[in-house]
Amino acid sequence: MMARTQGSSGTATFEAIRKAGLRLIYERGYEAMSLRQLASEIGLVQGSLYNHISTKQELLFILISEHMRDLLQHADLALEEAPKPPSGRLAAFVDFHVNYHIDRKREVFISYSELRSLEPKNFEAIVAMRKDYEKKLILILKAGASEGVFTIADPQAVAFGILSMLAGICTWYNPKGRLSRKQISAIFVELVRGAVYDRTSPLVSRPAKGRAGTLV
Repeated sequence: MMARTQGSSGTATFEAIRKAGLRLIYERGYEAMSLRQLASEIGLVQGSLYNHISTKQELLFILISEHMRDLLQHADLALEEAPKPPSGRLAAFVDFHVNYHIDRKREVFISYSELRSLEPKNFEAIVAMRKDYEKKLILILKAGASEGVFTIADPQAVAFGILSMLAGICTWYNPKGRLSRKQISAIFVELVRGAVYDRTSPLVSRPAKGRAGTLV
């Protein structure tokens, strides 16, 4: 268990440790980052870190688990506000996923690239949280398939394919680039919808050309 220093000063110090650790692991990798470097970044002697974290492994687990909890919580909120039909929920999920990954570039990158660095117990806990997130998309796809709106061979395999495609955005998105995040989100929503729609079904409601947020 982590032994955090109590009080506002201790909370502020821990937040500084968390932010510096996130940046250093993102820039240098978990194995290359040392606690001595981390302490130096925030103006502490190395021994003072142990008032807040017990090991470097604990810091990594904190960073990834906090990210996963936020991801799950915000995904639930986005889906609560989404239209009820599966097509609307799928669009809301993709839009949320794209924007969250743009906003949390470092956290997302670390959660993928450093998953292998977690000790077995921590690894299992994070994998369980990832499965909870994947299940949200799988259930949307299953609902669409059962209603005859989506044509997919296997909802789980399709969900994994969609998530793998969407996850890459944190490695290439440029906020100063040619396309805005709104435009990129619209592209991915259309791409995912096109991949799962049964175009022969009268239940399918396709986005109209010229609608706000599309690339026309």
